[in-house]
Amino acid sequence: MTDSGRPTLHRHLGLWALVFYGVGDILGAGIYALVGKVAGAAGSASWAAFAVALAVAGLTALSYAELGGRDPRSAGESLFAQEAFGRPGLALVVGWVVLCSGVLSLATVSVAFAGYMSGLVPSLPPHVTIVAVLSLLAAINFRGMRESSTTNIVATLVELTGLLIVIVAGALFIGRSPDVSVAETFELGQSVGWRGIASGAALGFFAFIGFEDMVNVAEEVKDPGRNMPRAILIALFVSGIVYLLVVVVATTVVAPETLADAEAPLLAVVERATDRVPGSLFSLIALFAVANTGLLNFIMGSRLIYGMSRQGLLPEALGRVHPTRRTPHWAILAVFLVALALALSGTLTYLAGTTSLLLLLVFFTVHAALLVIKRRNEPDTRTFCAPRFVPLLGALSCLALMPFVPSGSLLTALVILALGGIVVALRTRRESD
Repeated sequence: MTDSGRPTLHRHLGLWALVFYGVGDILGAGIYALVGKVAGAAGSASWAAFAVALAVAGLTALSYAELGGRDPRSAGESLFAQEAFGRPGLALVVGWVVLCSGVLSLATVSVAFAGYMSGLVPSLPPHVTIVAVLSLLAAINFRGMRESSTTNIVATLVELTGLLIVIVAGALFIGRSPDVSVAETFELGQSVGWRGIASGAALGFFAFIGFEDMVNVAEEVKDPGRNMPRAILIALFVSGIVYLLVVVVATTVVAPETLADAEAPLLAVVERATDRVPGSLFSLIALFAVANTGLLNFIMGSRLIYGMSRQGLLPEALGRVHPTRRTPHWAILAVFLVALALALSGTLTYLAGTTSLLLLLVFFTVHAALLVIKRRNEPDTRTFCAPRFVPLLGALSCLALMPFVPSGSLLTALVILALGGIVVALRTRRESD
């Protein structure tokens, strides 16, 4: 409780719980659902597309690690923009875009969840699955951060097990199949044009998002100034290694064009590589992975709304904390309703592409904010300091990927930015009255 008696969030997350939070958010829906879509764009060079996406994400993670250690509070990106540029309107737009990307990501994974569920229960309509999974995630989120963290740790171990099954089963299949070769995959990948690799990287970038969500639970982290930077970098490093191994194995075992058409691409890899892992078991593992990513996106979105409300950027009611559960219940309800509407009306590629583009815009702003802050030569009070060239290269890499997202996502992103501008204009007008 605060001195005023208003309920506040509990600090439950230590270093390794925060690492699990990050790994669980990064792993999961992105790789389980999008490896096929990336294969459709980049073909046998999917490994290169994921490597490019990892490089961009790595630069961004370094900037987040420094800024997250500087000012560990909810609504991180909005705070970073405010600290650097001193413009509440810009901070509100940044927070708005992050919020929209988080809700879009939640909608994306719920659609992916329905795709894997159809493999287990073909007669179950996708819209019923979407409503059910979002309702379950909302209930866990409302229950509390301790319960959400425990659920995340269990689900992360399950989803990591699924990816290890893909890697091991695929590697054994490659080893005993004379007509299948990893070297041939790399050779074929060299013949793919840079445009295909860039398009695959722009879409595959969605698979690496999640580390940025970590700064939005800073008020529930123990010793965040020390633990936040370390956890961000550890989580992205572990996830990046696993992803690259999975992509190389997947595109070697199954032809990229076959992966592109598969509803459950990694299940297709396992089914070809071995008959010792029942398809239903792997589908169940995939469901855990996708649902876990959705849970963490849900947590991020609700905490971001909570933080922006506490900054005075959103209505005061959205910053209220339930007196018993100590969770932002009205913010959770808002995220649930918007994500449900998006999930019932969008496709996987469209939702993922829009999410990637919005986050590239946010990441560009975060890099720019760090450049401005570093130029001030403020006293070094943080536990981690990124080299000065990192935010510059990070900003340029984000700009380079933006033109390669699916074309339909560009229009949606412009609409979201326009709505953000309207929100700022209404808030400014209200304050001037």
